[in-house]
Amino acid sequence: MPIKPIAAASALIALTLTTGCATEPNGLPHMGGPDNFGEANRQTMLAQVIDPDPVYSTGIPETNADHAAQAVERYRTDKVKKPERPRTTNVGTSGGGGGSSGGQN
Repeated sequence: MPIKPIAAASALIALTLTTGCATEPNGLPHMGGPDNFGEANRQTMLAQVIDPDPVYSTGIPETNADHAAQAVERYRTDKVKKPERPRTTNVGTSGGGGGSSGGQN
């Protein structure tokens, strides 16, 4: 089956255009070269590094060593203060009137 000249020319143009996207102006592959190798690994490693001199917008809250020691002692002797259970609803409380007229006329 013979190849038509127009089809061959359009395939050559398409191949040239797609390979042009794969290289940078200096001729290196887009993600290749020694400067880009392992960049994802480096970024992941840098995300795990702790800032040695952090700056916080709020100050460190005050603490009380005696209060903390008492809490630890209660924990060790199994006498922990039970926190109050938070209430999310007000089931069972009266909420006010309605539109009924309960009186005599």
